[in-house]
Amino acid sequence: MKQEQLENFRAWFNNYVAHFYGDDEFVNANLKLKEEHSRRTCKEMLYLAEQLNLSDNQKLIAEVIALFHDIGRFEQFVRYRTYNDPKSINHCLLGLEVLRRKKVLEGVEKKERELIEKAVEYHGLKELPKDLDGDCLLFSKLIRDADKIDVLYVVTEYYRQYRDNPQAFMLELELPDEPGYSNEIVEKILRGQQIAYNKLRTLNDMKLCQLGWVYDMNFTATLKQLRQRKFLEKLLGFLPKTPDIKQVKEKVFAYVNDRIENEESKKRE
Repeated sequence: MKQEQLENFRAWFNNYVAHFYGDDEFVNANLKLKEEHSRRTCKEMLYLAEQLNLSDNQKLIAEVIALFHDIGRFEQFVRYRTYNDPKSINHCLLGLEVLRRKKVLEGVEKKERELIEKAVEYHGLKELPKDLDGDCLLFSKLIRDADKIDVLYVVTEYYRQYRDNPQAFMLELELPDEPGYSNEIVEKILRGQQIAYNKLRTLNDMKLCQLGWVYDMNFTATLKQLRQRKFLEKLLGFLPKTPDIKQVKEKVFAYVNDRIENEESKKRE
């Protein structure tokens, strides 16, 4: 991978995304959300790559993956007016189709192209395939972590905007904003288990699910970002103040702190 190729991909991304904008303010607001998310995810990806001491070539590949990881989202929203995959289309597979249909990666060496495509395809799975190894596993883990870091930034911002002025809120809420939450979701978090999106019924369920993402963070550097930027505290601030939620808070914070402390202890040995 060459720096010149990355520059060309940035230019292609800009042109591709621009043609989806039109007169519909609701569509435009949601497209802008994903466009800005993609750019910030590139920065999160580079942060993780630096923390892991990756090579310059690996950093280039990592940034291309981050740039294109949600490339299917733009066509998805224009076609279906939602980012909800179960209600529309798998955005990861659509992104892969877009890259191939537009022949975006045609000039990339085959092995590197396959790494990019697999990372795009796998980034939205509940769990990564068990048979992944080497760079394919590394880049798949990287994009899943970088993506989650920025999604947590995005959702904590738009939960705040929605709370402060729901009438002016222009973004999609994928689930109904109803009181309460599912006990099943709370129990899964307390057991340290991942939550399937098809189990979510309300906006509060989604917030709980996002708290539970800590169990799917691959790198301690990711958890340090969450702790430093207080994303978990912000999410908890949008949930009801109940004994259940207090238990969730204690469980999630203990998990994050233990993982960080265990790694730092290993470094001192």
